[in-house]
Order: sequence, then structure tokens, then C-alpha cells
Amino acid sequence: MAKKTNAPLPNKRPAQAAPVATAAPATPRETVKDSLIPAWLYEFRNQAIIVALLAFAFYCNTFQHEYALDDTIVIVKNEYVHEGFAGIPDILTKDAFDSYYRQFNSSNQLSGGRYRPLSILTFAIEQQFFGAVPKDKVDSVLERGMSYEMKSKEEQQFLSNMHTRHVLNVLWYMACVVTFLYFLRYVVFRDNYIMALIAAVIFTAHPIHTEVVANVKSRDEIMSLLLLSATFINAFRHLETENKKYLYYGMVFLFLAFLAKEYAVSMIILLPLAFYIFNGYDLSKSIKTALPYFVVIGVYLAMRKAIVAPMNAASDNDILNNPYANADDTQKLATKISTSLNYIKLLLWPHPLSSDYSYNTIPYKNFSHWSVWVSLLVHGALFRYMFYYFKRRSVMCFAIAFYLLNLLLVCNIIFNIGGTMGERLIFHSSVGFSIAAAWFLYKGMEKIQPAATGRMALAAVMVVIVGLYGFKTIERNADWKNDEILFAHDIENAPNSVLVNANVASSYVNKSEAEPDTTKKYQLLRTGIRYYNKALEVHPTFVSGYMNRGVAYLKLNMPDSAKANYDMAKTLYPNYPKLYEVYYNLGVCFYLVGRVQEAVNIWQMVLKMEPRYILAQQSINTAIQAVNAAQMQAAQQAAQPQGAAPPPPNQQPK
Repeated sequence: MAKKTNAPLPNKRPAQAAPVATAAPATPRETVKDSLIPAWLYEFRNQAIIVALLAFAFYCNTFQHEYALDDTIVIVKNEYVHEGFAGIPDILTKDAFDSYYRQFNSSNQLSGGRYRPLSILTFAIEQQFFGAVPKDKVDSVLERGMSYEMKSKEEQQFLSNMHTRHVLNVLWYMACVVTFLYFLRYVVFRDNYIMALIAAVIFTAHPIHTEVVANVKSRDEIMSLLLLSATFINAFRHLETENKKYLYYGMVFLFLAFLAKEYAVSMIILLPLAFYIFNGYDLSKSIKTALPYFVVIGVYLAMRKAIVAPMNAASDNDILNNPYANADDTQKLATKISTSLNYIKLLLWPHPLSSDYSYNTIPYKNFSHWSVWVSLLVHGALFRYMFYYFKRRSVMCFAIAFYLLNLLLVCNIIFNIGGTMGERLIFHSSVGFSIAAAWFLYKGMEKIQPAATGRMALAAVMVVIVGLYGFKTIERNADWKNDEILFAHDIENAPNSVLVNANVASSYVNKSEAEPDTTKKYQLLRTGIRYYNKALEVHPTFVSGYMNRGVAYLKLNMPDSAKANYDMAKTLYPNYPKLYEVYYNLGVCFYLVGRVQEAVNIWQMVLKMEPRYILAQQSINTAIQAVNAAQMQAAQQAAQPQGAAPPPPNQQPK
């Protein structure tokens, strides 16, 4: 057998030898141009217009969207956002979900916490211009909630504000993809601007990004990638010009990227790797050049440690915060490995898409399942080729590293992220996918002869890709209009998800509020209860499921069933916020169906929970007065002589 060599194959250009650099080589400002490709397509301005217009065209149908998914936690129920400028100090010094946790008498429920204040700060700034809420009135805003039809003046104004936030989110995305394009041209594909454009177009149009753009909360993902791209640009500009201001700019952008999202920690490897591959430095010099940026990483990690509170110990047993709580160690590892393969599948074929992959959407796996071994083979091959291309200082090494490093941050194998998977979580990894896809497409074009045919084939492939991606993106955006539409669609793709079933149930219960026909109203409520039943079947200790199912039973005037649900929720979560109000409403239901003594018993229990709740005491007094009046009337009727009819009105007995 012939000995394998690293000699280049016939008709292929040999890999360029790595220069032994003692100083940063000048970054080329001109690229080699192909005479068969229009000259205007090489210009940054024209390329930027293309990707910006694609972003606008594919996402402008979100401008009239409302709020969905985690928008409730981060914006709708965030007191610091409602306070505008006044809330900024709390945003900068507290966990991202601090306000929401406190409203439920809880604390940090996610491993490692969530310190990502930058996007939330932008929401507070926007709120200042929309109309900030004074601190002493925030509680009333949070308690008011939002009705199904959003008819009140305040609710209509809130929706109008959300429309504006969606417009701003698209503008942020447009800025992100343009900056990303510049990063590709300036760092990754500095000698091939067409490849840079292909990668930027694929990234911009990919449907897997619909959650990031169409869900306002996910602005943190957009800002993170924008700032990381700016970090790379300024780091390489510093090496090119030796002007220290670009070093400082790069360090500031990196720090801001950390404040947007924790993914910036990948720069510990990606930045020196970029110096090694694209500037030809040896490993030692690459690491040394990146040292100032490591200082930024250290400062952020120290600050984060001081701010983020430890995780609530009880949360680790909650299947919604730890989806692997019911799995043994073997199942945990096997399922995490298998689930990682789903991201590659969605990048290659983004259908179907779902807003939720939580328990029990993805069943636990064992090492006997085929998907575990396919995932190991695929990711093992990626690691192998990453090191293969590393020796050749190839852009493909950077692409694979960008994909794998960001995947490692979200796949649960190293860090517990509190969820199984999510489409927004692959946003950064898709950078590596887009770079690799552009590289393969362009290299494939070069193999087609004559050259003009190759260029035409590439153009045709890109038209097909953009067309299919655009159709899927625009179609999927429509699902993100609000929770009701989103979960009604996603229940088809995640029929076993606790959260999706519970949210579909809530939409039916909320819809019943606006239904004037009693028969249809009760039908909606019973449909909601059916979905709550499915959620509780999958997750028998789901507190919110019991509380909300109890509400549905109250609306059906079934107080016994409501009480059974409330009692179960109280047993599971004795500190449920304002539990006394929940039971007070239960007492009202008992009273309305004529079971006055049981209503009084409930209200007396309410006073034990909250002695200052004067409404319960007033209701008890009213009920007792009604009972006494009824007893007096009954006594009077009993005292009437038997067989003697009362005299007719206005007549005296003879």
C-alpha cells in the first residue's frame, strides 16, 4: 500500500506555507477579482445594502407583532424596564430575571444565573421614551396583567410600544449582519469578498434565526454577535495600524459583548486562533497578542460572580429548570449527545421549527439509540477536521471551531443551561456553519468548467437557497405574533411539551373571557382544562398547571375541583405569591353557588394567611349578615298561620 502523504492533489493549489511572522502582516485592502463577476458586487457598500435589504425584507412582517415567550419575563413583567432610566442601576447590578423571581417569592432558578444587562438596558431606555412608570406605581402595572383582547387604553399603548420594539429589533439585526459582513471581509475572507458575501447572505436569511429576530427578548443574541464582530475588526485593525486606540476599542467591545451575553467567553480560544490562522502568527505570539483581551474576560467574570446569586437548591429538582432531573447519569449524557445532533439537522434542514424543546419534547436516550452514535461520529469528524485544517491554517478550521465552541456552551455537556435546546441558542454557532457553507459553495463553483458555467451555477444555487430560506423565514415569523398563535402552531411539533400544553391551555382560558355565549365559553374552558390535564400528566408537580387549572374550574363554577387544584399547588409551593388572593376568589365562587358556610370557612383561612387582608373580613361579615337575614326571613315565614293566605296589597282584612 502506498504511503499516505500530505502532497497536494493534481490540479489543486497547494496549501500556502505559514509565514514566520515577527510583525503583523498588512491586511490586504484589495481582493483578487473575477472578471466573470460584476465589479460592483465586490464593493462593501453594495454588499452591505444586499444583506441589510434581505434582513429588512424577511423580517418586516414582524413589525405588528405583540409579545411572546420570554418577552413576558424580560419586558412585560420586569419592573426595572418599566421604570425607564430609574431602573438602570438595578438592571446593571442584578440577575436578568431578578424582578420576575421576586414577584414569585423565589430566587435564582437557573444554574449559573443570567447576567446579561445590555439588551435589558435598551428596553429600559426605550421605555423612558414610551413613558416610564414611577417606582411607587410599578406594582400596580405588574399586577394589572393583560386581558385577552387588549381593549383598555393602557393595553393598547403597551401593544403599540411592542410594535416599535419589533421594528427596533429588526434594525439591530440589520446592523448586526452588516457588521458581520465587514468582519468576514476584513478578517476571514480578506482575499475573497464574494465568499464573504455568500456567508453573510446565508447567515442573514437562515430561518433558524426567526426566534432571535421575531422574539424581542432575544435581542441579547443579536447584540452579542454584533459586538463580537466589532471586537474582531478592531483587534485586527490594531495589528494592521499599530494604533493602540483600536486595541482599546476592541477591549471595550468585548466587555460590552459579555454584558450582552456570556457567549463572549469563546473568545478565549477564537481570538488567538484568528491571529494564528489569518495573520500567520505562531501559537505563542497568538496567545500573547490576545492577553489584553483576557484581562477583560477576567474583569467580567469577577463582576459576574459578585452579582449573580447562587441557584435556589430546590430548582435543580424542577424538571422545567433542569430537564434531566429524572434521568440517570447514562441517560443524561446520551440524551445531551443525541440532542446536539438536532442543531446540525436544523441548520441543514430548518423544518419544523419550534419555540420550545423543553421537557418532555425530547425523550431521554440511552447509548443503544442510533442518534447517539451518529452524533458522536459527526462531532468526532468535525473535531478531527478542525485539527486537520488547523495545521494548514485554513478558514475551515476557524469555521468548525466557531461552531463547536459555541455549541459546547449550550449543549449541556459542560454547562447546565436549564433547558434541553433552543433555536436561539445556535445563533452564534451558525456563524461557523455559514462560513463553511460559503467555502464549500465557492470551491464547488471553481470545479465547474467552463468558468462562466460555474459562476452561473453558483448564482442559481444562491437564488434557490435565498428563496427557500426567505419563504420559510417569512412564514415562521407569522407564528411569533403572540403567545396564542405561537403555541397553537407549536403544539403540533411539541405535543408532549409541558410548557406548550400549558400555554395552549392558558390561551383557551383567556379567550373564554371575551366569549359572550355561555355554551361556547364553557367549551373553551373545558378545552383549556384538557390541555392542562396533558401538561400535568407529563409533569405531576407542575405548580402553575394546578393554579391555572383551578382558575378554569372557578370560571366553570366548580369550586370543589378548583379547591383540589389550589390545595395541591399550596402543598407543592407554600410560598406561592399572594396565595391568599387565590383562596379569596375560591371563597367567592363557593358563595355564588350558594354554599355560604364553605365560603366563610375559606375566607377565615385567608385571614390566617394574611390578617391584613380586610376584603376577606368584609366578605365574612356580609356573608354572616346574609345568613342571619335568611334565617330571620325563614323564621317569619314559619310563623305565618298555616292555611291563611296573606291579604292582597292595599286591602284590609274584613
